[in-house]
Amino acid sequence: MDNLKLLQLFQLADSALPTGALSHSFGLEMLVDEGILKVDGLEAFLNEYLREGGLLEANFCRQAFHLGNLGEGFNQPWQILNERISAFKPVRESRQGSLSLGRRLVALALQLEELPQLRYSSPGSSQRSAETHYCAVFGLLGCLLEVDEEAMVLAYLQQTTGSLISACQRLMALGQGQAARINWRLKPAMLQTALDSRISWQENEMLQCFAPLTELASMRHPALRTRLFIS
Repeated sequence: MDNLKLLQLFQLADSALPTGALSHSFGLEMLVDEGILKVDGLEAFLNEYLREGGLLEANFCRQAFHLGNLGEGFNQPWQILNERISAFKPVRESRQGSLSLGRRLVALALQLEELPQLRYSSPGSSQRSAETHYCAVFGLLGCLLEVDEEAMVLAYLQQTTGSLISACQRLMALGQGQAARINWRLKPAMLQTALDSRISWQENEMLQCFAPLTELASMRHPALRTRLFIS
């Protein structure tokens, strides 16, 4: 991967990318409010997240990456993939959050590059009802921009984990130094998740994800009297 592609990947993986990710906690706000998630348990929580939700979405990233080479046969497999991702997100708040971020990433990417395959899911497309999840868009962009597949998956995991840590900084007494140390110590877990996703994708293993804690928290989140996040 040349240096230009590397710089482009850095920008896509930047937590400051204006996709609206900072407005979503994906259930963390409820867990903190109920006293279930605390600073001393955050690192363990994120390790478990990478083994479940992180692994699932890394696998979907890979699938989307390989769809980018289909050319004219892209549209139907793309729609099927995104419908499948929706099926793995039974909680409305998390599902809508993922779709919202996906649509915003599509719109942003089309401002940066001329990418015909992305126009299928763009806000001005005739396929307005097409589902477009964030992890799928990120993977597809990796292919269209010709970045390395493994680097793309790792960048996605880094960005997602970083966004969750950022949310926790606004929800609990988590300082910048402590947040940075947690993020640093999670790097081996990110590498292992990327490796596991490659193995499961290559061997076509049945996908699964067991994350009842965050799913239930996401369901209860709209009941909070005051909140910082949409989800």
